[in-house]
Amino acid sequence: MWTVSSYVLRQKLAGRKQYPLVLMLEPLFRCNLACAGCGKIQYPAHILKKDLSPEECFRAVDECGAPMVSIPGGEPLMHPQIAEIVEGLVARKKYIYLCTNALLLKEKLNLFKPSKYLTFSVHLDGQREEHDLAVCREGGYDIAVDAIKEALARGFRVTTNTTLFDGADPKSVRAFFDDMMELGLEGMMLSPGYSYDKAPDQKHFLGRARTRRMFRAILSNRKKNWRFNLSPLFLEFLMGKRTYPCTPWGMPTYNVFGWQKPCYLLQDGYAETFAELLSTTNWSNYGTESGNPACANCMVHSGYEASAVNATFSSLEGFLATVKATLFDSYRDEEALRLLDEPQAPVHPLVQIATTSEPLQETRV
Repeated sequence: MWTVSSYVLRQKLAGRKQYPLVLMLEPLFRCNLACAGCGKIQYPAHILKKDLSPEECFRAVDECGAPMVSIPGGEPLMHPQIAEIVEGLVARKKYIYLCTNALLLKEKLNLFKPSKYLTFSVHLDGQREEHDLAVCREGGYDIAVDAIKEALARGFRVTTNTTLFDGADPKSVRAFFDDMMELGLEGMMLSPGYSYDKAPDQKHFLGRARTRRMFRAILSNRKKNWRFNLSPLFLEFLMGKRTYPCTPWGMPTYNVFGWQKPCYLLQDGYAETFAELLSTTNWSNYGTESGNPACANCMVHSGYEASAVNATFSSLEGFLATVKATLFDSYRDEEALRLLDEPQAPVHPLVQIATTSEPLQETRV
């Protein structure tokens, strides 16, 4: 918290309008799961065989300068030099969130040393049935939970990363929070499902109105022991209590193609350097305010958590709102309690057949 706060304040004092908060470092795209809501493994085989070298990773991290580095994929634990990459980033005192489905975590733990700079961010999309359905693999939940227990027993920092799609049961999600807190996790991360063009299943991505309704039911009347590894104002944004413009440069992406324009979710070209990414990307073409249909339904943390962090440090009102949300607010909401009792439409298995050409549009209410 102190590292991020002091970093953001330094950027503001320097008068910088565009600065990165988290580097999304993708050292590979291949994975040992084939989730229907993800498009990463849809790349051709010659791309899936590619890896970023440790030197390429270090160069990107140094060039970007963000205090935090998220390492998604693909599955980063499949990278043959992932231990060397992590060791180099720890030496640079970067706060690392290694995102993993945890299928390999238990057997790979001996490659790493516990550090305040290293957190395993385990992908879990809800309770057992919901998670296994989302990742298209039976038994995945139990393997992940077993690996979490082992990592915690060895002294590693562990959080979860949960993506919620249309049809998620708010009651089940809240029970999932209880389960995770009982494990002793440091915190939980949340995001609505994001529409990758390459994702085999396009039907279950959320529109903005449905996102707000679902997260209002889930996050209102919250328990005091729930710990979230997210900006409190970003959670309020998901609940529909706040509106923010997108900050696509807040979490830039570097992968085997270079610096991805404009963000983690959209591929509108690549830049060779981070400076080139900032200077040559037409940022006004992105975000809900731009009218870009690809951005119409997006409320994802990679675009909006940086906006919420910026709001915290842009005014006294934003700072006090963050303090209030962190220390005092349980978000009592009687209507949200009634939403929990609404019947949920059945969610059919996600079958990887073909993508749909039907565009996703926001429902405005």
